[in-house]
Amino acid sequence: MHEYPIEVLHLLVSPEHAYFGRPRDGAADVVTHTPDVVDVVARKGIRGDRFFGKAAHMDAAVTFLAIEAWEGVARDLELGALPDPLLARRNVVVRGVELDPLRGHDFDVVTAAGTVTLHGGRPANPCAWMDRVVAPGAHRALRGRGGLRCTPTTDGALARGAGLLRSPVALDPARAGEPVLRRTPLP
Repeated sequence: MHEYPIEVLHLLVSPEHAYFGRPRDGAADVVTHTPDVVDVVARKGIRGDRFFGKAAHMDAAVTFLAIEAWEGVARDLELGALPDPLLARRNVVVRGVELDPLRGHDFDVVTAAGTVTLHGGRPANPCAWMDRVVAPGAHRALRGRGGLRCTPTTDGALARGAGLLRSPVALDPARAGEPVLRRTPLP
């Protein structure tokens, strides 16, 4: 098992979808919570989130985004200031971990709130909304680095702050912000 120090920068819980319909019509004004701790339920997701317990999202109940990818988008688009990473609407924004190699594997996230085991699923592909809410070109810039959709396999809690990621596969944290446009099949 490989261990990597990480930082959980943001946790997002929203009971409703903000991005639906046509981007030109604008995002919905929905309640979004950014707590210090979230309650994770095995095979259901984050309690209170829009994906919690939804059959269509069981393999994608918790979404991760590497802040390095978000920083890469800001650099690529020459935005100057870093846009709010919560605009991506991912549940867990982390620093210090390459996400794509976790596809198809179980991994642990250890924080001050305890340990949660998750199964890495499919990539969290960006949507056209990114051009509207972040900047023109953000949708394209996020391709291959929009994050990772996961299924929690244990109950537990995740907390903001310093943590540890335990992975059965070697990861390269220096590659966390690089786009992955050609993926290998899942193991």
